[in-house]
Amino acid sequence: MNKIFMMNTDVKIPEMTEDFEALLNEQLGDNGITGSVVKGTIIRLTPDFATVDVGLKSEGRIPLREFGQNAELKIGDIVEVYVDRYEDKDGNIVLSREKARREEVWQDLEKSMNANERVNGIIFGRVKGGFTVDLNGAIAFLPGSQIDIRPIRDITPLMGISQPFQILKMDKVRGNIVVSRRVVLEETRAEARAELIDTLKEGSVLDGVVKNITDYGAFIDLGGVDGLLHVTDISWKRINHPAEVLSVGQTVKVKVIKFNEDTQRISLGMKQLEEDPWQHVAEKYKVGDVYTGKVTNITDYGAFVELEDGIEGLVHVSEMSWTRKNVHPGKIVSTSQEVEVKVLEVDPEKRRISLGIKQCTPNPWAAYVEEHPVGSVIEGKIKNITEFGLFIGLSDEIDGMIHLSDISWDKSGEEAVKDYTKGQEIQAKIIDVDVEKERISLGIKQLTEDAVSSALEGLKKGDVVKATVVSSDDKGVSVEVNGISAVIKKADLSKDKAEQNPENFKAGDVVEAKITSVDRKNGKIGLSVKALEIEEEKKVLEEYSNTSSGSTLGDALGEALKKNA
Repeated sequence: MNKIFMMNTDVKIPEMTEDFEALLNEQLGDNGITGSVVKGTIIRLTPDFATVDVGLKSEGRIPLREFGQNAELKIGDIVEVYVDRYEDKDGNIVLSREKARREEVWQDLEKSMNANERVNGIIFGRVKGGFTVDLNGAIAFLPGSQIDIRPIRDITPLMGISQPFQILKMDKVRGNIVVSRRVVLEETRAEARAELIDTLKEGSVLDGVVKNITDYGAFIDLGGVDGLLHVTDISWKRINHPAEVLSVGQTVKVKVIKFNEDTQRISLGMKQLEEDPWQHVAEKYKVGDVYTGKVTNITDYGAFVELEDGIEGLVHVSEMSWTRKNVHPGKIVSTSQEVEVKVLEVDPEKRRISLGIKQCTPNPWAAYVEEHPVGSVIEGKIKNITEFGLFIGLSDEIDGMIHLSDISWDKSGEEAVKDYTKGQEIQAKIIDVDVEKERISLGIKQLTEDAVSSALEGLKKGDVVKATVVSSDDKGVSVEVNGISAVIKKADLSKDKAEQNPENFKAGDVVEAKITSVDRKNGKIGLSVKALEIEEEKKVLEEYSNTSSGSTLGDALGEALKKNA
């Protein structure tokens, strides 16, 4: 019969007050090395493990993969391992080569941080807010703000290469390391800046990186110091904006053209590294030669045409077309258009070339005059009426002008022009041509004989004529001489002021007067009764002085008056 034993629940089991791990460590001779890196000896090798003696009462096993794929191990090798823990109650020790290596790295990194020394690392991944960096086995965090001095769009070229970093913070307990590449660059930049400033001088040729681009130029990083590359110093040819030839991050070779040591302002140039094309411009471009160029810029006063890189000439608006006047150059040519131009003037010192477009085509003014010489009668339509005359269309391209004074022989220009309207077809005679000034003068009155000119043929200054009074007013007396209208001014009616009264002259009266001027062009003559009286009086005095008789001056004057009567 089986016996059943009952446990007395009232019996108390003594509490174990000793720490099991501490007892085990004491039993196995740990000596407090758990969590430390120690040196051990390989005593046994299997295909997967290496058994290592670290001087304790028990050995530990380490997977061979922790030594690396190419590791060559043999019994008796001394290796550093990390004593992690005792795996079980049997006293098997857990060792780690990887943790030992990581511990070494942390110790080295702490020494570098405390000594403010740089460490080498490799950027290998992206994480939120930054990147991961391998510091010889220890993983560090590189914040995005610490990657460079200025923002970088593409970090790809910086990944996978060994480069220096500065440790900003380490927390071994949490396993956190924060590093900076920017600090290293700033220190390097400061050192390079100081060295560059000491050696910098005008004429130096340097390599730089385009840091920023503006409308007026580009800022170039010379390695710790920036210089300005003005848009006019980028190339000998015209550049409207620096972005046409430069981009941020681009490496360029530049020349120091000006350096102010006080302000440390540096002016740079790229075109100064090339030969100035204007040095040989006088030899290459001769006055009268014709070239093909490209329109690069259009202004109110003309267009600039590029003959070659760095060589531009100006086509003034007046040299663009023989016939299209008072129009904007942009209505004649367009930017980037290829045009044929003739060299009109070359001034290498002022770096100017004057060009002409119209000179490459026949001059329509010269061709027209060749077919229609002075004296020819033409027909045309009135295109415009202005305050100084009529503009007549002679062809699709050429206009002639009839001045007010050439409209009529017997009417004033202001009166004669009222007889014409815009669009009216008329005849006119070519009276003058100036091909250089592109002017053709026409006349309507020249189509008929000038009666006034005929009447003037027999008249000259100093002649005494008989004039018929037409009318009078406060200013003088209007008269007619051989069909020619004239006016005797009030002051010329008599040498005696008392007789200078226009009211004394009635229409139909005939008076003698002296011709004082003849204007054949305008068909006018000047008359004076006063001048005639003075002349006759002078003659009487001369006769009196030459006579030997005893007559008096009064007798002589009386005799003269009788003759005039």
